[in-house]
Amino acid sequence: MIIYQQTIKARADFTGVGVHTGKPISLSLVPAEMDSGIRFRVTSACGEARTIAAVSSNVPATDLATIVGSLDGAHVSTVEHLMAALYAMNIDNVVIEIDGSEVPIMDGCSERFVEAIERVGLEQQSAKRSYIRVLKPVRVETAAGWAEFVPHYGTRFEVEIDFASQAIGRQVFAGELTPALFKSELSRARTFGFMKDVERLWASGHALGSSLENSVVIGDDDRVINPDGLRYADEFVRHKTLDAIGDQSLAGSRILGCYRSYKGGHKLNALALQALLRDSTAYDMIELPARRRDIVRHSPLIAAVAAPAYGPQTL
Repeated sequence: MIIYQQTIKARADFTGVGVHTGKPISLSLVPAEMDSGIRFRVTSACGEARTIAAVSSNVPATDLATIVGSLDGAHVSTVEHLMAALYAMNIDNVVIEIDGSEVPIMDGCSERFVEAIERVGLEQQSAKRSYIRVLKPVRVETAAGWAEFVPHYGTRFEVEIDFASQAIGRQVFAGELTPALFKSELSRARTFGFMKDVERLWASGHALGSSLENSVVIGDDDRVINPDGLRYADEFVRHKTLDAIGDQSLAGSRILGCYRSYKGGHKLNALALQALLRDSTAYDMIELPARRRDIVRHSPLIAAVAAPAYGPQTL
């Protein structure tokens, strides 16, 4: 595990479109000072800039994407794929400069963000990294599924989905989160949706940038209609795991624990994180020792969760 905080060595630039708005967007990752965390710097059309910390207290309730900021002010939506890449690649501090209200969808996953991070490289900083260590099980349930954090020395995800669609069915993914695992097993897993839902989404002004180039689409005959098929036989659960990583990154610190979910999505991911951070007996804050000695402990975070991040269960 990483002892010291990290940022990137150089700027990385991206262009693309928003999956919901369909509008062109430019985004850049910029090195940041230690202890500054992940921050979005949003520039409006009139040139006004606002900085938004990528933490759960800045996540409003919404039905269509994970958003940071305020729905009646500056905000950025569909942040989960980028946040998953930063979290998995062990980046603690970075400024995300963006000229729109949505992170570009790229090809529907985290692959291009990972490639750019590897290209520019990482820089170790002198401040130690703080971890959120899960001390006891914390579980939330809905009518459809459940999610929980349990103690574990490491960062592990165990995700299970179960769709009525025969193209998806029941799938399970489990693994310890490392940069290598994320790159090879998760980063290329794309967002997905059903053709039967497209007209409804378009009518509501959403999914305007969605296409077969950035989404896996299941047709009316319950088959994947993408000409090139799937990147993994179980690409659907791998993408759900990618989303879970991005949603848990909004804790603001790396979580030492195992996150499990059944029939989950953005809503359950956010509810579980909310439940964990609101219970000061469920976790503590620690720093890992540079040499063999006792772990440094800190007081738990003040509950930093506002409304849960309600995101789409498919797109």
